[in-house]
Amino acid sequence: MSHSRSGGDATSGETVLVVGAGIVGASVAYHAARAGAAVTLVDAGRPGAGVTAGSFAWIGASGVRTGPAAAARATATREYRRLEAELPGLPVTWSGSLSWGAADRAPEPGPGQEIVDAAAAAALEPALRQPLPWAVWAPGDGAADPVGVTERLVAGARAHGARVHPDTPVTAVRRDAAGRVVGVETAAGPLSGATVVLAAGVATAALGAPLGVHIPVDPSPATLFRLRAPAGLVRTVVNTPDFDLRQVAPDRLLAAADSPERTLAAVRSTFRGTADVELLGTRVGLRPMPADGEPIVGPVAEVPGLYVAVLHSAVTLAPAVGRLVARELVDGTVEPLLAGCRLDRF
Repeated sequence: MSHSRSGGDATSGETVLVVGAGIVGASVAYHAARAGAAVTLVDAGRPGAGVTAGSFAWIGASGVRTGPAAAARATATREYRRLEAELPGLPVTWSGSLSWGAADRAPEPGPGQEIVDAAAAAALEPALRQPLPWAVWAPGDGAADPVGVTERLVAGARAHGARVHPDTPVTAVRRDAAGRVVGVETAAGPLSGATVVLAAGVATAALGAPLGVHIPVDPSPATLFRLRAPAGLVRTVVNTPDFDLRQVAPDRLLAAADSPERTLAAVRSTFRGTADVELLGTRVGLRPMPADGEPIVGPVAEVPGLYVAVLHSAVTLAPAVGRLVARELVDGTVEPLLAGCRLDRF
């Protein structure tokens, strides 16, 4: 455990209060509790029921080359494999991903990717109508049940002693006379914590604003369509200019795309045996999108005890970022993989 930083009671430096029980907050809470911190996790609703539930949940470390979080993204599948070992039964499927575009020539493959020909693509996706001139195959990619993973992380946090307060909206961050964070106000009364981690997605900016902290995160709509489809129609995570598509149950597909009509037409024109494919439902999630599209993770210098963790690609990055944030909070390390993700870059 870390030592008290404020010279007060023995537990003051070890208490971590995480605001937001989506997949990011749940991962921070789990990893911090596992590392020995006294953790409180609070959410306005149920764990994973917010924007996490509206995620396509593709776990992809392949092809990543640039950006402040590139090094962390490159570890994504490895971190999920670690988490599977720690939390048996984690609902993750390792199907690989198959991507193609309209270009005549294949792109240069990135790390973990290979270019495959029509025969190999047809072996991976037997229901394809047309032979593909090329496709990018990433055998290490997979997909998660994002709510299931979040619930498993929360259960893991509880098993390590975390206290969890669902259905408890946080209204403000509390500070002492010296300006140091001491916890949060909620609809059900105050909760204390020497470190407050804001992992509340699009609500994070509103919690930072009264403290004079500008967190440039805006809601970015993402539409998911649930489709009824023949069993086994899609084998991998398929990524095309028209949609991202994957099988989520024997007769269910999940598509991330823009228009229900265009998506249905594209699925029918891409795969054989799709005459009976039908739309079952639509969900629009408001993803927290940092101004530059990259994660904002780290302590807030102007407000001692405040820490921010807002990610795009939250499902992909949550296991890695949760572990790294816990190390920063509990061990006091400064993690190089998070160096480009700090709030002060804005």
